[in-house]
Amino acid sequence: MWRAQGSREENLLGTEMAAATRAAHCLLGFSRRAPPLPPLDSLLLRPRTGGALAVRMASSDASASQLSTAVAVPGAAGPIRVVAAPGLPEADFRKAVDSALFRKWLDNLQTEKGVLTYGKLSLRQILIQGVDMFGERVGFLKFKADIVDQETKAKIPGIVFARGPAVAVLILLESKGKTYAVLTEQARVPIGKFMLEIPAGMLDDEKGDFVGTAVREVEEETGIKLNVQDMVDLTALLDPATGCRMVPSPGGCDEEIGLFLYRGHVDEETIKALQGKETGLRDHGELIKLRVVPYDQLWRSTADAKALCAIALYEMAKKEGILPSSSSPPRGGSLANL
Repeated sequence: MWRAQGSREENLLGTEMAAATRAAHCLLGFSRRAPPLPPLDSLLLRPRTGGALAVRMASSDASASQLSTAVAVPGAAGPIRVVAAPGLPEADFRKAVDSALFRKWLDNLQTEKGVLTYGKLSLRQILIQGVDMFGERVGFLKFKADIVDQETKAKIPGIVFARGPAVAVLILLESKGKTYAVLTEQARVPIGKFMLEIPAGMLDDEKGDFVGTAVREVEEETGIKLNVQDMVDLTALLDPATGCRMVPSPGGCDEEIGLFLYRGHVDEETIKALQGKETGLRDHGELIKLRVVPYDQLWRSTADAKALCAIALYEMAKKEGILPSSSSPPRGGSLANL
C-alpha cells in the first residue's frame, strides 16, 4: 500500500516537472523540446573575412533539437546564444545568422558608440523572429535582442527590423530661372497610403557602393541618367562621428541612408515630359508616377523624411559655403529624350 502511494506521488511529481519544463521551453520561444546545449567551447565559432562568423546548430540531429547556435561577440562576457522563433524554417535561420544584415549589427555593438563598448549593458540572447528573402539574399530580418542594464538589471528595448543601408537623391533641375525637384509617387503599404518621396533604394550587395546605387536607383525610378561624378554626397558633409549617414528611425530599424544631390539645367519641355511620367520596375512591384514640384514648395509638399533631411543638409551647406560647384548639364540629352 505504501509502495503504491509512493508511486502515485512520484508520478504526480514527474507530471509537474514535465509541465514546468514545457512552460520553460515556451517562455524561451522553443519550437520543440530540446536537449541541453553542449559546452560552448564545442560550438563552431569560426571567424571569416570582415569579422563574419560561420555557425552551426547546437546539435547535429536537427529533427530532435531546437534551432539554435552561438556567436562570438567581442565585448560580451562569452559566446551569445541565438535561437529561432517557433515555426522559423531551419534554412531561413541559417541564412539569417550568416547574413550581412546580422553581421553588420553585431559589428555595430563594438564600435566607438556601440552599446557593449562601455560595459554598462550586456547582451544575453538573440531571438530570430522572421526573414524575408530577396532572391538568394536576406532582404529584411526581424529579431529581438535581450540587452540588460548591468546596474538596474532591467531590459532595454531590443526589437530590431534590419534592412540595411540605402540611398536617396535630391534632384534639382533649373529651367528658365526656376528650380524644380523631381519626386516619385508610389503606394507604400506600411503606411497604407501613396507617398511623395525623393528617388531612393536599398543597396543590394555588400560592396557599400552608395553613389553607384544612387545613380542606378534614379534611372530605374525616373528614367533620368545621371553621371556619378556629378553627384554630391550631402551626408558626407556631416561630422565623421555621425557615421556620415542619415538614420531615420533608430528606435526600431537599423536603416542608414546616404543622401545625395544632383543639380542640372533643362528646358521647359523636359519639365513637362517628367510631370506625371509612369516609371519603375513593374516586375518588382514598382508602380511609380513622377511629380515635379517647385523647390521652394518642396519642404511643405511631402512628409518624406529623406526629402526633408536632404533639404536641411543642402540649405545648411549653402549657408556655410561648403557645397561643391553646380553639377554639369546632362550628357547626351539624357533628360531631353524623356
